Amino acid sequence: MVSAPTTTESGWRLRMRDLCEASGLERQAIHFYIREGLLPAGRKTGRNMAYYGPVHLERLELIRRLQHERFLPLRAIKAMFDGDGSGFSPEQQRWLAEVKAHADSTLAAGADTPEPTTARGHLRSAGVAEDELLAMAEGGLLPVQRRTPDGALQVLEDDVWIIELLGELKRLGTAAGVTFSVDDLGMYERAVSGLFDEEIAVVRERFVGLDAANAATLAEDTLQLVHRFIERYHRTKIRRFFATMS
Repeated sequence: MVSAPTTTESGWRLRMRDLCEASGLERQAIHFYIREGLLPAGRKTGRNMAYYGPVHLERLELIRRLQHERFLPLRAIKAMFDGDGSGFSPEQQRWLAEVKAHADSTLAAGADTPEPTTARGHLRSAGVAEDELLAMAEGGLLPVQRRTPDGALQVLEDDVWIIELLGELKRLGTAAGVTFSVDDLGMYERAVSGLFDEEIAVVRERFVGLDAANAATLAEDTLQLVHRFIERYHRTKIRRFFATMS
């Protein structure tokens, strides 16, 4: 469990724009963290005014490190903060590191620290707006890095495909006279994240304690079957739905 920050108001002198500047994050992202319980609320002094302090900067930096150095999704980070048992003990984390070392493809992907890249060119190429990128970050689809000195947003190279996919989805919709947006991806993010939470529970219950090499092989083979099941079962559900229309 990660200890929760103290909510003492000593030194809470930062306004939202100060907190954004000091953390390098957009106000939308900070408000999202507060709504999701990842960050304590500010001390309100008026309807549209609140003050923040060092505790907020420390927590934002911790979230950044957990996302970008340990590749944890926001749900997993919140679980650590809440202490609900979803995290792994230090011994289990060492075991997971051994499993990753023995993995060949899916589990080993991202083993190297992903590099940040300026989002501007990728957004322009995909036809995606900066506001849409921030909306994806708010929805937990991808982490957005700090802004560069010239004000450009950065994303991890491993996440560029999400920007490109949203662009393709928007183009398909435009050609057909239909509007697709970040909200449409959010539906799948929620579904996959819920599935992932259950998968982690299975790992803790059935895999922890297995020889790391055997666990890596079993996980790789199982994932291939699960991915095949998800794709084919989804297609089957769609076919069966339309079959009822005839």
